[in-house]
Amino acid sequence: MMKGIRKFFLYFTILLVISVALLFLAAGSFHHATVDGIKLNDIVQTAKENWDDLSILDKKAFDTDLMILDSNDQRLYVKPEKTFADVNGVLDAIKAGMITAPVNEGSLYMGTVVVPDPAMAAYRNTVRDIAVLTALIIALQLISYLVFLHFINRSIAAPFKRMKEFAALVAQGRLDEPLVMDRNNIFGAFTESFDIMREELKASKQRETELKMKEKELIASLSHDLKTPVTGIRAICGVLSVKLQDEYLKAKVDNIEQKTLEISTLLNDLLSSTLDDLGEMNVSTTEETSDILKTIVDEHDVHNRVRAELIPECILRMDKNRMSQIIGNIISNSYKYADTDIEISYAFSGDFLEMRIRDHGEGVDPEEIGFLTNKYYRGKKNSPGKEGSGLGLYISAELMKKMNGQLICISDGNGFEIRLMIPLA
Repeated sequence: MMKGIRKFFLYFTILLVISVALLFLAAGSFHHATVDGIKLNDIVQTAKENWDDLSILDKKAFDTDLMILDSNDQRLYVKPEKTFADVNGVLDAIKAGMITAPVNEGSLYMGTVVVPDPAMAAYRNTVRDIAVLTALIIALQLISYLVFLHFINRSIAAPFKRMKEFAALVAQGRLDEPLVMDRNNIFGAFTESFDIMREELKASKQRETELKMKEKELIASLSHDLKTPVTGIRAICGVLSVKLQDEYLKAKVDNIEQKTLEISTLLNDLLSSTLDDLGEMNVSTTEETSDILKTIVDEHDVHNRVRAELIPECILRMDKNRMSQIIGNIISNSYKYADTDIEISYAFSGDFLEMRIRDHGEGVDPEEIGFLTNKYYRGKKNSPGKEGSGLGLYISAELMKKMNGQLICISDGNGFEIRLMIPLA
């Protein structure tokens, strides 16, 4: 590449030197020619002797263009016409820089002989030669410049553009597209190194992805395994709660059971979130009668704080287990953050049964509503000091989407409400 640039500069230098030399030679070829007085006198004498028949001049070899005017500036003889096309009199001839000689017979003025000035003709020929040579030099220089521009574009601009596009692809994480190698441009030495960098980044990203997948698989496995001992603790607490007579101990056992319930909910959230990342949070919808919602609510209303309306009779299309997980998350959150009675109402809305679950706590700030279903997001007002992962509403919203429904959060100053849009069959 650098050799090519040096060759171009050497070529331009040589071309410039040759061009200047040729221009100097063309200018130096000009020589100051003078009119031949003897020839001019011979023409005047011949014209005077043959004034009545100037055609005799055609037989004379005077070797010059010639025009003869009479005393009234009328043309009597012209050879050739094009040389004197703009000469209509003696004054025009003088203005054009031509040589004029009067033809007299004694004191009688007969006319004028007009011939071109050899010096002017030589000057014009020299100017013409320089103009033609200059035009040729400019054309050659322009062609050379265009060739050089093409060379620069092919060897520098185009490869640089390709490298810029390649860098943009790498920044976007598109590491499967290799950089085309070309050692004949200025970046040829770097192309292979850039492509090796791409391959290393691709391998590193693949290793990172594999490690993250293994980490998520480990979390999913641990979450699933931990549910077994937690379930065992809850079962033992249930037995102790029935057999113990001491109210103090019974209250402690109930507290343990409540904590295990919270732990179980967190484990479910963590497991669902991990399975979602792994693409394994599956939903299988079936047709269910609407009274299944009362069974689900009663199952999760462990503190008996839910006040529910009658459920309209209809057929729903949903995943019963996933709907239990969703409603359980919502009721558990109300227990944790609001600690008030919970009101549940129902209404038909198009192709959905709208299930409204409302508590009467502090609610959330309106600007936070849009973030509540984001992964790991927790409300700023009532979450400090309380356990939670910020996954419950995220998972519930994702499950509703998978069932072709929707979860809507509302906080209007009168507590916090969640609306579940459950598809009708």
